Amino acid sequence: MIKIYLASNSKARKKLLEKFGLKFKVLPSKVKEHSHRGNLSYSQLVQVNARNKAKSAAARVADGIIIAADTICVQDGKIFGKPKNISDACRMLKQLSSKPQWLYTGLAVIKKSKTKQKLLLDYEKTKVYMDKLTLAQINNYFKQVSPLDKAGSFDIQGKGAFFIKRIDGCFYNVVGLPLRKLY
Repeated sequence: MIKIYLASNSKARKKLLEKFGLKFKVLPSKVKEHSHRGNLSYSQLVQVNARNKAKSAAARVADGIIIAADTICVQDGKIFGKPKNISDACRMLKQLSSKPQWLYTGLAVIKKSKTKQKLLLDYEKTKVYMDKLTLAQINNYFKQVSPLDKAGSFDIQGKGAFFIKRIDGCFYNVVGLPLRKLY
């Protein structure tokens, strides 16, 4: 039986794979995510980050399938990753709730054996529309949900669903792992 590894500490990604019955081991990557594009497009940036995470995890196993992902939020050419602290999260969510944004998730899958390694890369892009939030609403949300491990400071699969008007694209991409693309 092929071993499967998730190169992520993301609770949301772990829950998604468990929900759909996948047996896997968490093997978090120790790679620092790039947050500046340079000459890369947003889709290329998240794919590079996902690839680097997958390769880092793959270096620690003899064989198996390694799944890695990276998610960013983009609005008006500005990248929103995970917030540094609560005040950063507050500022971020206030800005993001002012108009629609795009969520990009890069996906990297490595199939590794003792003799070879195959890498597959792809990405998903989803547009998110939120209600315009007040600071009081944001603070109340943060009392119930920690924003520090979420790109853009919000979750769609939890209490953040209350202020998401609609999305155009893959729901699971907004959660952080585009399952159809992974499949």
